[in-house]
Amino acid sequence: MKKNIVVAGNIGSGKADLIKFLCSNYPLVPIGNVAEENPYLDGFFLDMKRWAFHSQIFFLAKKFELFQQHATSFSSVILSRTIHEDAEIFARNLYQSHIMSEIDFKTYYNFYLSLKDILPAPDLLIYLHSPVSTMLKRLKARNRPFDHLITEAYLRRLNRLYVNWIGDYDLSEVVIIDTQQYDFTSNLVDRADILESIERFI
Repeated sequence: MKKNIVVAGNIGSGKADLIKFLCSNYPLVPIGNVAEENPYLDGFFLDMKRWAFHSQIFFLAKKFELFQQHATSFSSVILSRTIHEDAEIFARNLYQSHIMSEIDFKTYYNFYLSLKDILPAPDLLIYLHSPVSTMLKRLKARNRPFDHLITEAYLRRLNRLYVNWIGDYDLSEVVIIDTQQYDFTSNLVDRADILESIERFI
């Protein structure tokens, strides 16, 4: 049976590593990394006020496009981050931090609401929780062009919103993985524990 799985989590929480690991164990098709396609992202981290709206609209539209492309597929898919995180965490944080204006946020959020009910809920959401210190270490290690521009304060604000969001999330089954406690990149015992925790959903 076809499954739609989403891996949710803050920047540097380990989403790409988990997706790679799960795809090596199950017949899942990974949906592309939208962040790498965002032409506004480098500019956003250099001048957030100027590019916040542009960057968030790109993510929203691109995610919806990807969902449409895979809606008729017979393959089980796994996606990094939900469209709901983009709106309820990243865009909301920009608005609450006075980086995105009220009129831009309302325009964005109304667009999100118009898409929200069209999209099917995932069959499973895997939420990766990490302390900010762990995420900062990962960001330094992977050294992508804009990673060094991501501040500790920015990650902390996102983490607070994530905690609230996952507490209220009720669209699908949820598996929560603490990526400070579990190492799914190299620890065989942790890998087995993670596979056991999601086996019944996949």
